[in-house]
Amino acid sequence: MNPLLATLGGKLTERWLNLLVLPGALFLAATAVGATLGHRHWHDADRLRATLDDLAARPALDRTGTAALVVALVLLSAAAASLASQFLGGAIESYWLRFGRDPLSRALTARRRRRWQTAEAKLEDAVLHAAPTGSGAGGAVRVPSGTVARIQALSEDRDRISLCEPRRPTWYGDRMQAAADRVEAAYGVDLAALWPRLWLILPEPAVRQIQAARDSFSAAARLAAWAVGYALLACWWWPAALVAVGCGAVARSRSRAALDALAGLTEAAVDVHGRELATRVGLLGPDETGLLAHETGDGMSEVFRKAH
Repeated sequence: MNPLLATLGGKLTERWLNLLVLPGALFLAATAVGATLGHRHWHDADRLRATLDDLAARPALDRTGTAALVVALVLLSAAAASLASQFLGGAIESYWLRFGRDPLSRALTARRRRRWQTAEAKLEDAVLHAAPTGSGAGGAVRVPSGTVARIQALSEDRDRISLCEPRRPTWYGDRMQAAADRVEAAYGVDLAALWPRLWLILPEPAVRQIQAARDSFSAAARLAAWAVGYALLACWWWPAALVAVGCGAVARSRSRAALDALAGLTEAAVDVHGRELATRVGLLGPDETGLLAHETGDGMSEVFRKAH
């Protein structure tokens, strides 16, 4: 029992250090440097060294109790800063995935929809005017490689805005909405009603992969929160703005990749385990084969919504 407790304690301590103490301590150190140097002396290492020497020369720091109190205060401050970043990260997640019923969100949604419609019109025009060069084996129509490359590039440009016509103010919300729309189009099932029940029967490997993608998205949101913190620090020490820009760029890249993976895994879970769920709730017989039909998907949606 003691080795187990020791192992658990070591893992908890490591997690506490990685998630709370280290990021917060780094931010506190940057704050202390910024408050000491300011904009005018932003790179004055001698000024920083002299400040540290004056601080170390104070008699109170020679006392063990005072030093322990300072260390404890630094650790608590670092943990508090990291907890604040977690709360702000949660708010950023909600902001990224919001539906957007306020005027600003509606304006952003309309702007994204216009951009998507313009990209869609260009893609349709390119497909319409693609001139075939002849027929290949089996009657397949040949299209010049340059035309195919242009159509593919236009398709990627459209998909970078959204996989479907935008209905939310951010790419993140539309990516999850696209997953729900594709599931409904394929199987006629409401993903919001289906997902909590499907989650209960997913095997452990699938749960781990989905949870890992979800955790990566949350970690990217926390990194965006740190970017906000360093941007505020840049008001007193401008080099912090470089850190803020770097954190923001990495957070954007990681969050898009994580959410794209999460949406893909969500669709895959419905593809692979949707029939199993329909069988468990009694809408399909255990011996029935084939893809999940729209009628069955509609039945699941009706059952899960508790419709009467």
